[in-house]
Amino acid sequence: MAQYAFIMLLAGIGIPILAALNAALGTRLGSPAAAATVLFVIAFGTAATVFVLTGAQGLAKLSSAPKHLLLAGVLIAFYVLTITYIAPHFGVGNAVFFVLLGQLISAAAIDHFGLFGAQPAALSLTRIGGIALMAAGVWMTQLA
Repeated sequence: MAQYAFIMLLAGIGIPILAALNAALGTRLGSPAAAATVLFVIAFGTAATVFVLTGAQGLAKLSSAPKHLLLAGVLIAFYVLTITYIAPHFGVGNAVFFVLLGQLISAAAIDHFGLFGAQPAALSLTRIGGIALMAAGVWMTQLA
């Protein structure tokens, strides 16, 4: 379990870096959409390489997967496009603060209702308090 936590910590570290890099690229190119497209081309190449190196299995089952699961692609495009456009105007820290707040709310709802096959975890008062404490901590990091 510790290795999962560490890998996810690294992924979390990467999110603001991704936001800052792509926002800077979007500003330099004069187009957040162009920067997002470049990001997705590179991301596709990276994912395709890992896919091929790990055995290239699974796509045959794609046609039987529920179509709503493909919404994840739309959501990642929405995130990248919005963070690329908004971060230069609002600040990376402020933008990521609201992203993290949204993640806390969404994760709590997904866990509480067991959405999308997640293992249900009731939204108890203790859990609500913990989420509020996390949100307050993230907010405190943005105080000037």
